[in-house]
Amino acid sequence: MPRARPTPRLFGRGVKRWPENDPFVFVGGNALHGSDLGRQRTGPDAAYACGAGRAAVATIHAEGAQIYECKADSGGKITWLFREPVATLILNGKTIGRHYAGPTWELTDGSAVTGKAVSNAPGATAGDIPWLKLDVVNRRGNGLLSNVTTVQRINTRGGVAQGTCDQLGSFLSVPYSADYTFLSKEDQDHPVTMPELGR
Repeated sequence: MPRARPTPRLFGRGVKRWPENDPFVFVGGNALHGSDLGRQRTGPDAAYACGAGRAAVATIHAEGAQIYECKADSGGKITWLFREPVATLILNGKTIGRHYAGPTWELTDGSAVTGKAVSNAPGATAGDIPWLKLDVVNRRGNGLLSNVTTVQRINTRGGVAQGTCDQLGSFLSVPYSADYTFLSKEDQDHPVTMPELGR
């Protein structure tokens, strides 16, 4: 019998977080158990909703770093605050683009999208940055990403800043990797494919 879709909880400032004890991942509106995800590891035990009526355009691997700056937070405490990602996008063993501040994903075919986070789930370990779901808020160019409406960051490894910072204005580069799944609305008139990840 199909499992009921979980209800998200508010997390932070209007960001929704999915229940941590749910081992299902929602892709294109369908619930998939971890054993059905093939090469994709389940990572955190969190449900992730793509939403009905969406199809995967591509899943692209990223290798790079999360950049932090030593600054005072809203409470005046000196700490590492996230600045930007810097990563190479890889598909089938080839570099096909880059990921940078925005957050923006830009491919060599000229297409690019910028997203805004709308939900998250914890990484597999304390050292792994969260999984994210982002709505596309800006796009440019014609190519693979032209019709993308949603981006998911999954299978994260590393990227969390650790330790204290003592010098204001200093920077910290923390290596990370992740997979980014790009989704579009199924009723759009364009071909939809799901390439294998390039490792």
